[in-house]
Amino acid sequence: AGSSPGDAELTRHQEQSATEDTAFISIQAFPALLDLPQDLEVSKVSCGSRHTAVVTRGGELYTWGWGKYGQLGHGDSASSDQPHRVEYLVAEGLQAEEVVCGPWTTYICVLEPGEAQ
Repeated sequence: AGSSPGDAELTRHQEQSATEDTAFISIQAFPALLDLPQDLEVSKVSCGSRHTAVVTRGGELYTWGWGKYGQLGHGDSASSDQPHRVEYLVAEGLQAEEVVCGPWTTYICVLEPGEAQ
């Protein structure tokens, strides 16, 4: 049973699609220092299977790592090796208080404007 030229074309197309959807994210086997924007003090940190999130003393949430399922909270499924602030919280006037990362999820507890800390 031989394969037809159409089968080879289909296989090449599938391999190309798989490559285009893959983003390279550096995986550190050992703890590494990370530079956050100046003047930020981290109060909480949590690690998922392939992503990390931190809450600052000012209530901002920064996330980075693998984002395929939207777990970074940036409104897309992009991945990033660098920490980025979750702008949705800023736009809504919400302050992050706690963060817990699951394998492919991120849970945060937020304070609404005017709530006591």
